[in-house]
Parts: sequence; structure tokens; C-alpha cells
Amino acid sequence: MKPLEGITVLEFSTMITASFAAMMMAEQGAKVIKVEPMNVGDPMRYIGANKGGISSLFANCNRGKQSIRVNLKEREGQELIRELIPQVDIFIHNFRPGVMDKLNLGSEALRALNPRLIYAAISGFGKEGPLGGAPAYDPIIQAQAGLTAAQGKDEPSFFRTLICDKITAYTACQAVTCALYVRERSGIGQHIDLSMLDSGLFFIFPDGFQNHTLLDPDHEPGPLLIDLLYELTLTKDGAVTISAGNQDMQMRSLIAVGMEHLLADERFNSFEKMVANMEAFKAELAGAYLQFTTEEVLAKLKEADVPCARCLDRDEVLAQEQLTANDTVEVIDHPIMGQMRIVKSPARFGGERLAPSRPSPDHGEHTHEVLADFAIPQARIAAMTEQGIVA
Repeated sequence: MKPLEGITVLEFSTMITASFAAMMMAEQGAKVIKVEPMNVGDPMRYIGANKGGISSLFANCNRGKQSIRVNLKEREGQELIRELIPQVDIFIHNFRPGVMDKLNLGSEALRALNPRLIYAAISGFGKEGPLGGAPAYDPIIQAQAGLTAAQGKDEPSFFRTLICDKITAYTACQAVTCALYVRERSGIGQHIDLSMLDSGLFFIFPDGFQNHTLLDPDHEPGPLLIDLLYELTLTKDGAVTISAGNQDMQMRSLIAVGMEHLLADERFNSFEKMVANMEAFKAELAGAYLQFTTEEVLAKLKEADVPCARCLDRDEVLAQEQLTANDTVEVIDHPIMGQMRIVKSPARFGGERLAPSRPSPDHGEHTHEVLADFAIPQARIAAMTEQGIVA
């Protein structure tokens, strides 16, 4: 039995945040119903590599779900959703503040219909303030939450992944499951507000804002952890990354490449001094690593039990033996997209991987099936289909 079996989720979203959060819940056993607009559905369906009209990006963020098409511009479409609410546990969306209220699907209205409902509203910047109604995409949030400042040294630089979208999704999933736990004890659902800006800053703050944490004037600034660890060390034919995170590891790494004389240098003879003089330390070491090939460096450091790695390209990542040992990646058959590779949900429950859920749905693939499951009469479903309320 998967952890969230018996939980029903209604998801209203475009792009990543709510979609990815709901997908994680689907992987953990929840029944997730993705409510999409009538015409084109979630625009993520059409971005990037695709087959059969479904993109791999959409498939990666939406497996395990059922898709229904409902015309929320029509009052009857709104009323249809309201009829489903008494049987729903979680309602999640990522529309701008106020949009759902205009559609008669706001938090207060729906929780009046079902006091056990957990209503999660994801926005870019929050409900209030000068940016409360502003549109938000991952690069915008990276810029305003300080991720570009932390990533770049001399100038801002982006994480080349939808990191704020995805960390917001993880935060939403954690908050919703926390609310489920509270509901088990109290019997009452609740409203959850979550912004991408807050999620992004919360994520980057522990290490990225080390020197913006202590406010008393007598504190001593220090080098950022990210500046100590995140650099490549050049070799004769490439580069490696080395994470010698304490004095013992640094000592073993120096011995491994024949630079143990630095241990007697007054600038580096304690870990604190080494950290304080890190740039000079790296400069002293640079020539030593250039005497060896990448494989030679890796062999020496691994023999000394010093964490190190060569940066793998995407094909090498997927081919590494550790992923096979972890049972991380699987190939499944999608009824429309054919064979596709998926990464399984990371958490193991009872020592076992969760089995992959159903493949991502076609646009409106399950409309009639889902409405029938909610005891909507077939005659009414047919009439609403004819009227353009559902499809």
C-alpha cells in the first residue's frame, strides 16, 4: 500500500509548481485529477521534445494523474467542480491571487462545502505587496530570491534548471502532507499559501546568505561554503571536483598528490588557517594536479578516501552503475509516447521503492471516467459534453 492511497487531489495548474507537487503525491498513491482548460490544456504539453502531442517535460511532471477538461469560464463548469469538492481531500493551484475567487473556486467558498478540505494556493510573490499580482517564472524568482547572486561570482548567473519551480513544488508537497497529518488529529482542513519567492529564499538562505545572517557588528565574516567547495580542479587532461571537507581529508589529499609539505606552511597548518587562506592554498595546489591525468587523480584520491568525482555528462549519469544498484531509473511504455525513461520517486518506504504510477495522461483522457466515479449521471455528462462544458 502506498502512503497516500485513499487521498484525492484536484489540481489546477499551468507549468511546473503545482503539477510537480501533485505528481509527487500521485507517486505516493494519491488519486490526482488534473483539471485542464478546454482548448489546449496545460501549455507545458507542447514545450520541448514530444511525441503524439505530449512533451517529455509534461510527461515528467504529470505521470500518475487523470486529466479532465472543464470549461471554467462557464458557470456550469464552476458548479461541476464545486459538486466534486465534498469528495476531495486536497485542492492545489498555481494561479495568480484572486483568479480562483473570480471563478467561484476560492478557498473560503470551497472549505465551506468541505471543512476537511486542504486548499493549497501557490503564487509567484505572495498575495500582498507591490508584486502580489505579478507574473512569475523560474528565472524571475531566481533573480529576485538571490539565487543568481549566489550562483555567480563576478556577475549574476542562473541555475540552468527550473530550480525555484521545483523547490516550490517540494515545499508545497511537504506542506500539504503536513496538513493531512494535522487533519488526522483535528478533523479539520486548512488553507495554505505558498510563494515561489519565499520558497526560493528559504532554500538558498542557509549557505547562500551566511554573511547576511549575523547582524551584530562584532561578528566575524567568513568565506562562503559554496566558494570553498564549488570549483573544478584542473588536471593534465580535464578536471575533477574534490570535497575535502575537514582537516583530516585535506591532509590525506595533500599526501596523495605529493604536497604534504604544505602542512608545515604557517598559512595552512590548521584547518581554520587553510579556510582563511583558501585562494592561496588553491594556487599552491594547482600545479600539482596538472601533473596527473584525471583518472590518475581520481585513483590517488579515492585510495586516500577523499571525496572526489569527474563531472559526468547526461549519458554518463544515466549509465553509472550506482543508479542500477539503487533501482533508480526505469523504462516504461507510454500508450502515446512509446518507450520512455523515468526516474522513480526517491523515498523508499519499508525499504522498498514505490512502483511507478500510470503514465502521464492525454488532454481530457479521463473526463467521463472521473465524473462517473464522482456519481455524475451519464445523461448529464453527455449533455455537458454536447454543451461544451466538459470534453
